Amino acid sequence: MADKIRTTHVGSLPRTPELLEANSRFQAGDATREEFLGTLQSSVDEVVARQHDLGLDIINDGEYGHLSSESFDFGAWWTYIFPRLAGLELTDEPEPVVRSTPGNIQLTNFDDRRDWTIFRDAYHDPSQGILPGGQFTHPAITGPISYTGQDAVAADVNGLTAALGKVGHSTDDAFVAAVSPGSGARLLNKFYDTEDELLDAAARALNEEYRAITDAGFTVQIDAPDLAEAWDQINPEPSIADYQAWIGKRIDAINTALDGIPRDKARLHICWGSWHGPHTTDVPFGAIVDECLRADVGGLTFEGASPRHAHEWRVWSEHQLPENTLIYPGVVCHSTNVIEHPRLVADRILQFTDIVGPENVIASTDCGLGGRLHPQIAWAKLESLVEGAALASREIYGR
Repeated sequence: MADKIRTTHVGSLPRTPELLEANSRFQAGDATREEFLGTLQSSVDEVVARQHDLGLDIINDGEYGHLSSESFDFGAWWTYIFPRLAGLELTDEPEPVVRSTPGNIQLTNFDDRRDWTIFRDAYHDPSQGILPGGQFTHPAITGPISYTGQDAVAADVNGLTAALGKVGHSTDDAFVAAVSPGSGARLLNKFYDTEDELLDAAARALNEEYRAITDAGFTVQIDAPDLAEAWDQINPEPSIADYQAWIGKRIDAINTALDGIPRDKARLHICWGSWHGPHTTDVPFGAIVDECLRADVGGLTFEGASPRHAHEWRVWSEHQLPENTLIYPGVVCHSTNVIEHPRLVADRILQFTDIVGPENVIASTDCGLGGRLHPQIAWAKLESLVEGAALASREIYGR
């Protein structure tokens, strides 16, 4: 029986300068794979030990195997998958600006997002501190998608296993993040005739990555911002019904990708994007939560501290949490430099436990902190998370 509110986070943690340099040298061909893996392992050892010593209960490798060579990198959660899939080819072709019509949702390009358009002056004013995230060179899908990342995912799970062993932390209390099929397929499609075929191919390829993670004893966290964040990239704004149907196909693809994986070894991450901007065009959580709850996972992680979504704890009074399903609400935010007071963290936790019961709540972050915040701030937020959960635990369990 639980006697505390457990803690975790969403995945990405700040990379060290040594790891960033190693990533750059490896990607440029200036370091061997063996040299890179040596630096990667020592870095994973350090980030695992730091999480363990901080008192986080469910930890990971910081997503250090998702290559990034920049201290601020909003896209490594997604771009890491490109070299792990066959059927992709680099292209200079820009993302098109497209318009959706009723019953036919199409994603427009990043610069044409509705929030970015409404606040275009603010987004382009460097004095305002708005971080929209960088633009990435996206490959196109030019052939059948298949999984080729066996060595890379093996390095992820073997490195995390070794690091956990050094601090005596159980693999049952660790996770590895992996991209969702809908996000993995979010590329210029030049091969598949239909969206359904594309999503199915991506799902079947990613099933291999998910299995490698869970076969090693870890929980797989499926990063699926395509379920919420994509709403802002549809121009003009679609109807809720059309959007629910659109994400419904992506939930079906997630379930295909989870074939053969125990429900309690998977959790689904939902967020509205990592860019530090107004987010006035975010879809309400209540409009998509029922579709998200169709995923064959044991838990949902979602934003609960963002100024645009902190009020949505009320969703759980209006929607039934399925049996044997956990929620991982974000109680510290990834898109502000303000460090939440532990008392506020505790109050946020209690809002959720009062509705669904403390046994069904694990306190988390809104999204990954690495690549979004200065390392000092990111780790201070995690410290406040642990302290706030301890406060809430004393009030709930008397200890």
